[in-house]
Amino acid sequence: MTKTALVISAHSADFVWRCGGAIALHAQKGYAVTVVCLSYGERGESAKLWKLPDMDLQKVKAARRTEAENAARALDVHDIQFFDLGDYPLVVDRDARDRLVDVIRAVEPDFMLSHSKWDPYNTDHMYATQVALEARMIAQAWGHKPGEKVLGAPQLYLFEPHQTEQMEWKPDVFLDISPVWEKKWAAIQCMEGQEHLWHYYKNVAENRANHFMRNSGGQSGGRKASHAEGFQSVFPRTVDEL
Repeated sequence: MTKTALVISAHSADFVWRCGGAIALHAQKGYAVTVVCLSYGERGESAKLWKLPDMDLQKVKAARRTEAENAARALDVHDIQFFDLGDYPLVVDRDARDRLVDVIRAVEPDFMLSHSKWDPYNTDHMYATQVALEARMIAQAWGHKPGEKVLGAPQLYLFEPHQTEQMEWKPDVFLDISPVWEKKWAAIQCMEGQEHLWHYYKNVAENRANHFMRNSGGQSGGRKASHAEGFQSVFPRTVDEL
């Protein structure tokens, strides 16, 4: 049976910066990775596009969608879905939330990924995680659409926010993405509307690789890594080995 993973991204570029390596690495391992973009980030995260002449909302949305689809291909995403719920602020009504529950039940993810729980700079991000937690809870409820197969208990990993010190985000997992870094870098470069973030997230990946090596044994046998991603797990993990 194919293993699966689900990424819930507030805006259409978030999944690239923050967990593109995890997506590509698990796709390489045979996982079918689904990405849900709750919005395109057309209002608040597309400044470069809005500075172009004769730009309007639909043109910005179309450009953002194309960028995300190109990035998804670079990362070997199995399926990418766009809910187009608007941004700044992102608003998820009951119908949209139930649609997300349907996706979660259909995917049956072995693990999920979304944003930090707190983000005062961009409340869309922490709202997306609140929605992800609610949808995960509903997907586990036997009384929601009785007769359907209910969700198990997939871990929800919170990927790295832009300014970790202000986000109350503390990683407890470091993932070596060295084997797929070139895929993530290619995906990053698909996000032409936010070119100012390209090298920032390249630096983040290099810094996290240092943390990966340090926490895998450091100079006493630590495993080398050129690039890594950090995650914070929401729920206790049950494992047979560390």
